Amino acid sequence: MMKVSPIGVFTGKVSEELGFPSAMGKTAVSEKIYLSATGLEGDEVASTQHHGGPERALHQYPSEHYTYWREHFGADAGWGIPGMGENLSTEGMTEENVCIGDRFQWGEAVIEVSQPRSPCYKLNRRWGIEHFSVTMQEISRCGWLYRVITPGYVSAEDELVLVAREDNAMTIKSVCDSFLVIL
Repeated sequence: MMKVSPIGVFTGKVSEELGFPSAMGKTAVSEKIYLSATGLEGDEVASTQHHGGPERALHQYPSEHYTYWREHFGADAGWGIPGMGENLSTEGMTEENVCIGDRFQWGEAVIEVSQPRSPCYKLNRRWGIEHFSVTMQEISRCGWLYRVITPGYVSAEDELVLVAREDNAMTIKSVCDSFLVIL
């Protein structure tokens, strides 16, 4: 059974800090926070057409990917959590061991993996790397999104505990790899 403690929980407000409307600039939340069907209390999205909503209520990004980016693109960029705009960061959960449909108990909430994250151009500009979002997808280091099955209070102190996995479930990496074959 997978059981992982979060490294951090993060929320953000829409700002023009990066030269375009974005809520990618997230800050750590140290206290319990309410997770509704559409996301963490106080967390905003700049474009509801492409972000947020019931199928994209929460974004998780593996902390270990930052080491890869530092090694690949250099440490000068300041790679660090929550630089990908994630709401949740952990170590030990990656696209290779998390599956579509996985359900996790997290504090009072139950969350379900809904889809891989589709990184957008804003990450290219955020990191100053042309085609960065495409690279993330090509190597399946994009993170994933959750729908909220049972809303409730959550925190960085609450473990994520895998409570259900479908038989023959596809990993996030398998889904990303399949999508690239179609393209």
